[in-house]
Amino acid sequence: MSTFFTSEEGYFAMTKAGYIALVVIVVIAIALTALVTGNKQKKDGSAKKISARQLAFCGSALALAFVVSSVPFLKIHLPMGGAVTLFSMFLICFIGYLYGIRIGLLTAFAYSLLQFWDGASYVLSPFQACCDYILAFTALGIAGLWMGKKNGMMIGYIVGCLIRGLFHSIGGYLYWMDYMPETFPQSLAAIYPLVYNYSFILAEMVLTLIVINLPPVKKAIGRVAAIATE
Repeated sequence: MSTFFTSEEGYFAMTKAGYIALVVIVVIAIALTALVTGNKQKKDGSAKKISARQLAFCGSALALAFVVSSVPFLKIHLPMGGAVTLFSMFLICFIGYLYGIRIGLLTAFAYSLLQFWDGASYVLSPFQACCDYILAFTALGIAGLWMGKKNGMMIGYIVGCLIRGLFHSIGGYLYWMDYMPETFPQSLAAIYPLVYNYSFILAEMVLTLIVINLPPVKKAIGRVAAIATE
């Protein structure tokens, strides 16, 4: 453990070796995405390999989501972590909607590792890191369960966002209650992690749903989906 983390006043700080190991894990996760999804079967039982088009869309969505969630002027930060970004969650959920639950979850898992790499200079424990990063962002891949279904894109996106918020809230209850501001009503302390975490998640979710349902945007998304799945 000391090779990848150092202990500092009750926190775990990542070492240089830890960051290098995380980059390697991200690369492996992306490779596994290609490997696992390449084992899908056609209706006649023959193997259906993942196409270059699918890899290109997964990689593009992953990169774009990471960029818009990392560039400071593209997001609104909250004081204790979390931010309203430029539709980063939708980009990951959209991959699940296009290609199904396996590709969706694996792409979201790769995204969670990137988020951990970008945001977790210190972690309190491995499970805290899972709640705040790995499980929370991987949950966006759940959108793949609604692949091809009526209103599946919006339903999958909403469910993915809500489950992400749930994992963040679990982490809040277990690790971050001591950071609740004194100005927050003490009588409502029991729901503070829910209020805090869903404040930015729901804000981005609602804004995204409004934008993607604008006729020009909806039409453009339909064209992208057609190109991605043809």
